[in-house]
Amino acid sequence: MNELKEVLRATLGEIDFDPNELKARYLSERDKRLREDANDQYIEVKGDFSNYVDDPYAERIEREPVFDEVEIAVIGGGFGGLMMGGRLREAGYEDLRVIEQGGDFGGTWYWNRYPGAMCDVESYCYLPMLEELNYVPKHKYSFAPEIMAHSKNIAKHYRLYDNALLQTTVTGMTWDDADEKWVIETNRGDRFKARFVAMANGPLSRPKLPGIPGIDSFKGHTFHTSRWDYDYTGGDSAGGLNKLADKKVGIIGTGATAVQCIPHLGDSAEQLYVFQRTPSSVDVRNNRETDPQWRESLEPGWQERRMDNFNILVSGGDQDEDLVADGWTDIFRNLTGVAAKTASRKLGRRLSSVEKGALMEMADYKKMNTVRARTDAIVSDSETAEKLKPWYRQFCKRPCFHDDYLPTFNRPNVELVDTAGRGVDRVTENGVVVDGQEYELDCLIFATGFEVGTSYTRRAGYDIVGKGGQVLSEKWTDGLRTLHGLQTNGFPNCFFLGFTQSAVTVNVPQSLKEQARHVTYILDQIKARNGKTVEATEQGELDWVAEMNSKAKMGEQFRAECTPGYYNNEGKTGNPNGFFSFAYGAGPLRFFEILQEWRNDGTLEGCEIR
Repeated sequence: MNELKEVLRATLGEIDFDPNELKARYLSERDKRLREDANDQYIEVKGDFSNYVDDPYAERIEREPVFDEVEIAVIGGGFGGLMMGGRLREAGYEDLRVIEQGGDFGGTWYWNRYPGAMCDVESYCYLPMLEELNYVPKHKYSFAPEIMAHSKNIAKHYRLYDNALLQTTVTGMTWDDADEKWVIETNRGDRFKARFVAMANGPLSRPKLPGIPGIDSFKGHTFHTSRWDYDYTGGDSAGGLNKLADKKVGIIGTGATAVQCIPHLGDSAEQLYVFQRTPSSVDVRNNRETDPQWRESLEPGWQERRMDNFNILVSGGDQDEDLVADGWTDIFRNLTGVAAKTASRKLGRRLSSVEKGALMEMADYKKMNTVRARTDAIVSDSETAEKLKPWYRQFCKRPCFHDDYLPTFNRPNVELVDTAGRGVDRVTENGVVVDGQEYELDCLIFATGFEVGTSYTRRAGYDIVGKGGQVLSEKWTDGLRTLHGLQTNGFPNCFFLGFTQSAVTVNVPQSLKEQARHVTYILDQIKARNGKTVEATEQGELDWVAEMNSKAKMGEQFRAECTPGYYNNEGKTGNPNGFFSFAYGAGPLRFFEILQEWRNDGTLEGCEIR
């Protein structure tokens, strides 16, 4: 015990808190929020709620249905689809088509146009293909309009508008056994064939609503943050929501999106009520414009080096230099193996696994204490400040970074309505009821996120029928079964990009980049071997599932003790479709190494070209 205290003191300094008290508080706050219905508490946006997925940003363009054939179809025009299409063009593939539900390319950044929207990973790492387009973002953290513009420029650069079907939703996809091609159907009456399909639907793409009693009874105006209604609010993504000056506005949700848009709502609305179930962890953002001298100093290969440096640090690895030096890398340096290595150097010996675990837990407590202290320092009303404090470990929920969110609660027209972990009681014709009190509203905004923890096909919005009529949702009923997350037996020439038994990274485009590279390699191998189809073998699939299962316990206990959220399936572990059920437990660095080793081997073990 004395040795452990020495380790902690050498690394963290004096411990001025009781870790047992903190852990008890964390578990108590978790227990308040546990619900038996877990993910079932959310409503699927269909039927009476289908208007929540309608596109408010573009007028529908009428066109004739398409009945033709392409070599490669890419479903989704977000970062995954853009990188997949770009890599294919670079490799010489000309006959390809992107199908996108939105009116343009951009994916998340087509839909998320709410005021204040910006990336929360440094833009020099987050925005894909910066060097390919010879572009450097204007800020360390780019705002939504710039990200959307960059997405469109990628599409133009790689000619992805050619033959694309925008404003088009795939409604069905069936393998033609005789022709050995995919038949794709859409909501625009299209029915065309594709030899290969890359599924780039996006991991967080389909809005969800809370199943609050009376949610369909409200007579005022309502919308989801991913379909922001500027006709009603006025203003634009920079704020200035002038039409809310005489409106009482309520917003349900206090996650990453709400943290960014609430300051603008508070600045504009006559009255803003923020309905909170679980507060977010909100640390310093410190956004700033790009330094022109730094931009001029960049050398070829700068973005890949920066992305790799960031990914290694936030995956628990060590680097001689922290190129990004932001809130993310600061957290991980203190909470991962880097802290253990620092302690080892100071003590002149290796740390035991028990010492490493204790060090990381204590560093986590210390970091979250600083986050809570920041709330006290910024929010004037002590009662409100107490309600805004996050009582859980750092990565129970995605950390937020913002400099204007907490000060918003010092405004006289902004009221935090904390629900003590229960959530809103019900919605009425006139507003929202919490703890027996009705809050009358003119407008109710849902900042309630996207479908997570539901089946792949529900999130995609359609099912996929493979060889011999096999249905993907039935095959994956008890969990995903893939090779490297990219292919599944019985569904030839079909590739899945995103979080399907692959790497879950802080910087999602890093994972998509590696996946696009890998799929392009496989397609090149088919061409080189004069093949017609490629498919994961049953053994290849079994081997990868076994590898996934062997690493699945990593972090499971940590998440079980977390407050409910989409990271831990709303507090219900064991969900085969859960967010981290899709993740390779040994982490992204090892996952990317596995893909590279597989390509270097060249035998395509686990899949077969015919």
